[in-house]
Amino acid sequence: MTDISIKQTNKVRPATRRPRLHKVILLNDDYTPREFVVTVLKAVFSTGADQAQRIMVTAHQKGSCVVAIYTSEIAETRANAATDAGRQAGYPLTFTTEPEQ
Repeated sequence: MTDISIKQTNKVRPATRRPRLHKVILLNDDYTPREFVVTVLKAVFSTGADQAQRIMVTAHQKGSCVVAIYTSEIAETRANAATDAGRQAGYPLTFTTEPEQ
């Protein structure tokens, strides 16, 4: 009979937490043309034409609409890029971010 020893090692893995997600929100205004909003949504957020249209209409009817959900840095970057596109074209188009709950 051979003597077999078994070693047990318990490795402790650090708990990894998922990054907190943030919503990108389109705010309605009465000055930015609808077609321009759809163009920005397609360009910055890679939405399809139908989805961009639905987001724009929802924001128009309800005052705001969640466009997408990303990690904090990506949400801020895209919201700023979309808002800047509106400003460069002379429109008050505004996108904001807020933490998802």
